[in-house]
Amino acid sequence: MTLNQDKYGEDLKLKFVSYAPISPASWQLIENIIEVQSIKKGEILLQNGQIAKEIHFIVQGAMRAFITDAPGNIYNKNIFLDGDFAGSTVSLIQQTPSDFSIEALEDSILININYKKYRELIFQNDDLKNFYIAYLERNWVIEKEQREISIVMENATERYLDLLSKHPDISERIPLLHIASHLGITPTQLSRIRKTLEKDL
Repeated sequence: MTLNQDKYGEDLKLKFVSYAPISPASWQLIENIIEVQSIKKGEILLQNGQIAKEIHFIVQGAMRAFITDAPGNIYNKNIFLDGDFAGSTVSLIQQTPSDFSIEALEDSILININYKKYRELIFQNDDLKNFYIAYLERNWVIEKEQREISIVMENATERYLDLLSKHPDISERIPLLHIASHLGITPTQLSRIRKTLEKDL
């Protein structure tokens, strides 16, 4: 897999400016603290108990954040796809061990951002600070609240259709058991939902 940092860096830049304008000078500072990484399907990016050091931007590929309880049951916390940021925000901010692991569900290409240096840049550059605030507001306030409401107010079929509207090819890329766990249902329930939707087409 050929890693082209300039090309992939442009993808990251487009993601940044979708939240807030970034000056050329500030972007140069960001480019100085990133590196491109390829990761194979099944590899662990962040291990439960490890202290996170980087924010990971998924250029292409798919990842899942999962929690393993004491009896060994596994629950998917999040699924991350192309264009998403992945990582343990709590572990990054508090520099405490992560409560979950992150695994590649596909061969993936990531851009890793050194979090410590990134935080220093945020406090030194208003445009990067504006991006950070806008990102947190959209992803950790608005979308988090919408997801919490959907779990209470929407049935499993509605949640699955909402996921498909955002990622139409997700069922072709990710095993159904991971999608079911993400939706908070069993694989059997998801199979029933999919069969019902196919009949209705």
